[in-house]
This record gives sequence, structure tokens and C-alpha cells, in this order.
Amino acid sequence: MRYARASVQAGGTIAVAVLAALSWFGWMGWDRQYQTDPATATTSGPYEAWQVIGCALTLVALFAGAVAAGIRPVLVSVALTVAFTAAWTVTAAAHDDSGLFAVGTVLLFVGLAIATSVASTIAVALRSRRR
Repeated sequence: MRYARASVQAGGTIAVAVLAALSWFGWMGWDRQYQTDPATATTSGPYEAWQVIGCALTLVALFAGAVAAGIRPVLVSVALTVAFTAAWTVTAAAHDDSGLFAVGTVLLFVGLAIATSVASTIAVALRSRRR
């Protein structure tokens, strides 16, 4: 399969960015409540495991779908990483007076960049094997 034309690449990249940001807001951006275990008094959160798993699976499906549609893996990687990190940062900055959200932004960005780079490498290798 050949890659799509430049206009399709641009539109697909924008669509990936919008959907990545929406996945943040849809799965986790609305949850700010921490949970306390009554038995141990341990506080956790604000996200539940099901939210993180659902969001991760959504991002994987978004990545795979965009690449299957002919969008270049590197464009998908950049759009997903930047948009998801930006959405997280907007939410975190609005609720953090300490400025520590910036550390979270860097960690999230680096983690997503590594994950999407690995996914891109796999996608390119699979595509090369098919030829």
C-alpha cells in the first residue's frame, strides 16, 4: 500500500491530533477526585485503572487506524504525542498552583514520544515486509 497524497496526509494528521486530544478529555480530563482506601488510608488517583487502560487502548487503535488508512507513521506519532500532551498540560496547568505540572508534561511527552516511535518503527517494518 502506498502512502496517501499530501492533502490526505495533512488532513489525517490533523484528525489524529484532534482525536488524541479528545481521548484525553474523554477518558481522563474530567476526573480530579482522589480515592482513599479506608483500610490503609492510602490515597490514589485521580485516575482509575480502567480509565488509563481505556485511554491507552484508544490511542493504540487511533495509531493503528491512521497508519492503516495510509497516514505516515511518523506524522501519526508526532500528532498523537503533541496533541495528547497539550491536552493534558492545559488541564494540569489549570489545576496546579505549584508549577509541577511542567514536570508531568515533560514525562508524559517523553513517554509518548518513545511509545509512538516504537510503534512507528514497527509499522514501517511491517509495511516493508509486505512489499
